[in-house]
Order: sequence, then C-alpha cells, then structure tokens
Amino acid sequence: MPDTRNVGKDAMTAEGTVNRAALPAIFNPEDLNALEQALRLKEQNPGSTVGILTMGPPRAGEIIRQGLYRGADTGWLLTDRLFAGADTLATSYALATAIKKIGDVDIVIGGRQAIDGDTAQVGPQVAQKLGLNQVTYAEEVCSVSDGFATIKRVIDGGVETVKAPLPVVITVNGSAAPCRPQNAKLVMKYKRATCPMERPTSNVADGSAAGSYDYLYDERPYLTLNQWSVADVNGDVNQCGLSGSPTKVKAIKNIVFQAKESKTLTASDADVEGMIKELLEEKIIG
Repeated sequence: MPDTRNVGKDAMTAEGTVNRAALPAIFNPEDLNALEQALRLKEQNPGSTVGILTMGPPRAGEIIRQGLYRGADTGWLLTDRLFAGADTLATSYALATAIKKIGDVDIVIGGRQAIDGDTAQVGPQVAQKLGLNQVTYAEEVCSVSDGFATIKRVIDGGVETVKAPLPVVITVNGSAAPCRPQNAKLVMKYKRATCPMERPTSNVADGSAAGSYDYLYDERPYLTLNQWSVADVNGDVNQCGLSGSPTKVKAIKNIVFQAKESKTLTASDADVEGMIKELLEEKIIG
C-alpha cells in the first residue's frame, strides 16, 4: 500500500486517485497480522501452504518477497495499467478473479482494512463475489479441523469464538498477534525472487551486470514470482481500475490539530448547550 502516513501536496493525481509515485510503498499493517495467522495455521497443519496475493505496480513484488522472508511459499502479483485507480469494488473484483484462477483455496486471510482507505470493505466484498463464508474482526484463527475453522473475533462489548465451514474468508484486526520477523535463511533464499516486470533488461552490448542473475531463474524456478494481468485472470476490463470504480476521491489532506486556546466548562446546562452550538457552528459535528 502507499504509505498515507506521509501524505504531501503531491499525494493525489488529477483523476482523484492516489499518486503512488509520490508515496513510499509498505506492507499494509493489518495484512501483516493476517500473514501471521496464516503462518501459524501452516505450522499447525503439515502439508499446507501459504501464498501472498497483492495488486499493484511491479515494485509491489517487494511485498511478496517480504512474505516469503517470513515463511510464505509463493506469491502472485496482479499488475496491469487496467487495474490502476481501483476503489474497493474494483479491487475486490480483481482479487476475487485471481483467487478463482488460483483455485482450491481453503482459507483466504486478509487484514481488516487498508491504510489508505480504512473502509474494511475489500475482504467482505471478496467473500461475496466468491460466494464464500466470511468472519470479520478476527483476533485469532485458533484451529482448522474437520472442515471447520475456529476463530476468535472481537464484537461490541467483548470477544466471541465462532466456527465457520471451509472455504472461508477471514479479515484480521491490527490488534491481533504481530507478524514474526524475517528469517535470515529465507532472506538469502528469496532475495533474488522477482516478477518478470521487475527485472532489468540485460545490456549484452556493454557487458553491464543488469542481467547477471538471469541464469538463476532457469536453475531455481521458485525465484520467478507469478505475475498476472487482467487478461491472465480472465477479468472484465469494465469492472477493473477506474472503469469499474463508482467511488471517486475528491481530495486528500493531511490535517494537524493544534490547540490554540482552552476553555473550562462546568456541568451546567448553559455551558453544555453553548459548547454544542459552537461545535455545530464550526461544523465539527452535525
């Protein structure tokens, strides 16, 4: 995701989309919590695998590598200009078509929401498009057995434990267990893993080192990450990117609240009424 904690004047494009070139890309924080739950399930269920699916420009391959460094087994990057400018509806459509192409998936785990929108819509929309069961606001995926996942989730006023039949889509809170650190051996194994579009073009004429690692991708197929376009996932271009996005962002602003004065109010009806009138006048509430 673009790191919207560093929003500046160039954060928006003229079309009302996030200018990814102006913001550093990071692993979406709550997706790291989700990855930890997936890796724990892998440890509990020998023979299972974890794959990272993300949509973005070619540089998003770095996020897949960060997942591999922590214990994931493979990854898929959805990258195509036709995916650009997607809102939650178009994003969920793209992810759902990719999951259908991957096939034979028991559990889809994602973060509750993305740092750039905070809508918490993509996970439930993916579940709806795939026709799968879903559990939201998960704190822990406790176990998977006999075709059911047992999940602890946060609700108003407490925590509940539910059982959901597989396959299921689960969205995980940022308050869940943090993701484990990168493993040094896995970093050494996967540091050259790339999607085809990430690789520099070899310059045979001047003998530059741009393609000096090309031989590795023939010797070690696991270093080639999956890269899919709209056509690769049999997507409808009218439902992808800006074309499939009914939501348009008008502006993004970085607001810093500063207290210029302070007031001391009593519990009297007059003081409370005056405060409410002031908040309404300043359009802080209402």
